[in-house]
Amino acid sequence: MLASAEEVRARYEQLREEVGPGVTVVAATKYVSLEEMAVLAEAGIEVVGENRAQDLEAKHAAYGDAFRWHFIGHLQSRKAKVVNALCELVHSLDSESAAKRLEVPALVQVNLAGEETKSGVPPEDLSRFLELYAGVRGLATMPPAANDPEDSRPLFRKLHVLAEEHGLHELSMGTSQDYKVAAEEGATYVRVGARLFSG
Repeated sequence: MLASAEEVRARYEQLREEVGPGVTVVAATKYVSLEEMAVLAEAGIEVVGENRAQDLEAKHAAYGDAFRWHFIGHLQSRKAKVVNALCELVHSLDSESAAKRLEVPALVQVNLAGEETKSGVPPEDLSRFLELYAGVRGLATMPPAANDPEDSRPLFRKLHVLAEEHGLHELSMGTSQDYKVAAEEGATYVRVGARLFSG
């Protein structure tokens, strides 16, 4: 159940205040239905992040100019055409085939925790991967789920160092569980869903 537009707006403004002016709050809309997107528009949400190309197409067709669109899910190369047409930024580039087809700016997803269930480029392969695509503006990561936000801090710090080593300045890290810690460690984007929407 999505909260009201007034509640979402209040949470959105609070989140922006908590992370500071240098951080963009990306509303993660994976579990927001097409109809409920109207609530986000009414609440003044500026940037939305979608996980699936099919949902991106449907939501963009209905609310195209209401938001700036980012892609935050695993990017399959055959879906790059859709993302190229609709998004201003991809947070999750991690495959050579997608890199060859992508035309919009991207952040490379790095698997810092070495989780087999998560996609992402291993840190040791990052230098080689960055040579594949000139449109890389930064790095992204998704730490393991944790009850304590502090558990994510070492990985966020590691990503920041990696970005600096490669001359990259944008960092997408932090979700509803740990966005404050992410902002403290240099995030320029945080992806927030449940904390923003839950009724």
